[in-house]
Amino acid sequence: MVGIVLCALAMFIAIGVLTIISGISPRMPKMKNLSLRNREVSDQGEIVEAIATWTENLRDTIAASAGLEQAIFATENFAPRAIAEPVRRLVAGLRYGTFEDALRRFADDVAHPTCDFVVAALVTASVHQTRDLAQLLTHLSECARSECHLYMRIWVSRARMRTAIRIISGAVITFVLGLLLLNSAYLTPFMSVEGMLVMVCIVSAFVFALLSLHKMSNIRVPARFLAGRHMRELL
Repeated sequence: MVGIVLCALAMFIAIGVLTIISGISPRMPKMKNLSLRNREVSDQGEIVEAIATWTENLRDTIAASAGLEQAIFATENFAPRAIAEPVRRLVAGLRYGTFEDALRRFADDVAHPTCDFVVAALVTASVHQTRDLAQLLTHLSECARSECHLYMRIWVSRARMRTAIRIISGAVITFVLGLLLLNSAYLTPFMSVEGMLVMVCIVSAFVFALLSLHKMSNIRVPARFLAGRHMRELL
């Protein structure tokens, strides 16, 4: 009886640890989706860096005496891979729709707050004929680079946290299995009702600690301020 319970406990802990480490929810399996809205948190830095690179390309093209729409057309073939598909859709939208609608769809495709700032600057420049657009784009690209460096520092901390989760989980599982195989008599008290309650408390505390460590290792992305349908009201 004790062996069965402890084996089930070890399997439960192992599955929970693997689930937390891999970031896969057992209730919702991953589905392949090409939309950037469903990207992993670990891709946030790549997205921000791509936005910064595209913004710099756009700024340099505008500085070469090109109009705003023409500059966007010119960046289509040199867009960073992380946002290449949204940029292609942006160019197609500019050819067959209005400038603001195309940028709104572009912001929704990328779905990142940094891109919202760039889109807001471009829409404002097209409506109010902003003279210092190149300087503004330079500032936005520098902010995006700084954000990307921040993500890298956070990733280092998160990697340490996940390593700690693996070490702690491995040590606990090894200890439980070792007792089960080498000294099962030591676990006899867990056969009683009081022992089962103690076991439930221990498992609950362990799972809570793992979930807390996992929560501490997550990156919280700021909320977007340009949500598709509200963009016209905000600009």
